[in-house]
Amino acid sequence: MANVFDLIVIGSGPGGYVAAIRAAQLGLSSAVVEKDPKFGGTCLHRGCIPTKALLHSASTLEKIRKAGDVGIDVPAPALNLQKVHAYKNQVVSKNAGGIEFLFRKNKITGIHGFGRLTGPNEVTVDQDGNNTVYTARHILIATGSVPRDIPIAPVDGTKIISSDHALELTDRVPKSMVVLGAGAVGTEFASIYSSFGSEVTLVEMLPRLLPIEDEEVSAELLRAFRKRRIKVMTETALKEATVTDSGVSLRLEKASGEATIEAELLLVAVGRAPVSAGIGLEEQGVQTERGYVKVNGFMQTSLPHVYAIGDVVNTPWLAHVASSEGIQAAEHMAGKAQREMTYDRVPSCTYCEPEVASVGLTEAAAREKGYDVTVGKFPFSALGKAAILRQTEGFVKIVREAQYDEVLGVHIIGAHATDLIAEACVALQIESTTEELFRTMHAHPTLSEAVMEAAHAAYGHSIHS
Repeated sequence: MANVFDLIVIGSGPGGYVAAIRAAQLGLSSAVVEKDPKFGGTCLHRGCIPTKALLHSASTLEKIRKAGDVGIDVPAPALNLQKVHAYKNQVVSKNAGGIEFLFRKNKITGIHGFGRLTGPNEVTVDQDGNNTVYTARHILIATGSVPRDIPIAPVDGTKIISSDHALELTDRVPKSMVVLGAGAVGTEFASIYSSFGSEVTLVEMLPRLLPIEDEEVSAELLRAFRKRRIKVMTETALKEATVTDSGVSLRLEKASGEATIEAELLLVAVGRAPVSAGIGLEEQGVQTERGYVKVNGFMQTSLPHVYAIGDVVNTPWLAHVASSEGIQAAEHMAGKAQREMTYDRVPSCTYCEPEVASVGLTEAAAREKGYDVTVGKFPFSALGKAAILRQTEGFVKIVREAQYDEVLGVHIIGAHATDLIAEACVALQIESTTEELFRTMHAHPTLSEAVMEAAHAAYGHSIHS
């Protein structure tokens, strides 16, 4: 019965492969179908990992440029773009090999080809025109998402590009680039290419950068970007994009009137679209809405034996969300009692320079919910370790509920923010009080002291600021 499994997963991203591993640990025979040549999905091959590798190269370049500030005299560094991409590809390949190792370790069957539902418990995989039918008690849809295209600026891969193309610009650093969309993807690529030497303009229709983050964090990031000479145009809508011999001409509209700018490249970073078409969902009775698969708190679709996770469902487009959903689905299939998924403590991380990370409620959201809110902030400029690193931009902000002292949200902009947020995630998960945070000893000198200091400030007795 080589083609019969307890679980077949369609998609091998951080949701799909994690679900398969957890299911195998719980005794379910599992297979993963992947249309790409290597396992790992968008996150590994066209998203999180290669982008962060480029960001690391950009950050290293900036550090070398400033090495003289800490007494290290070096010649002016030169960007070797081919080596940057070779390093990026090496990181991706190593991680892809790690997934294959985990499949062998957990006795998971990896299947390459395009998978689609063709029966209640049936997945047909097209492998170069040859169809093979597999059956399973449970099926998990983990097909992810792709960059969202917009009719006004259709991506051509040459002068109007998506994030996929931006990861593969191996021949040159564009002299100028307009990035449309100031969410996580847009701000990260703006940060990368500014460090690499492009003249970057960031265009956002909403009033601020990173619109889902706390307003003070957005304002701080705007200051940092302007200091880096990244031009930022908020409350600006793209009305027309025209490809020219030299690049792209953009007609923009602001409240004050229209403007036209030109650039060598336009990077469209306005979100992502779920990959749900053409895989047999509607034919088998799986309900969708605007392309997203509808699920309950256990990640079950309208067909209880079919589950869906990650970007193909309407939850935050984050790899760690997909992984958590994958574990949830696998454990539910195996009959493990558990609570439904919740999304009020999802960490958000943006790896631009400076980094931004948050978990829980923003100050504005907490007030809108009717909490009696107090806020504590601590600037990295007052921190010894930040001074040592010469990375003093930013702050930690804690949103506190005054009556019961519950930590409602933590917002960080500054060096290593995406690592520092882990402490805040634990604090919210265990419903920590602000006092418990500042009573916890934090090692000195570390950047994590800023979290403790912000907790002191939220309580009204800041120590070092």
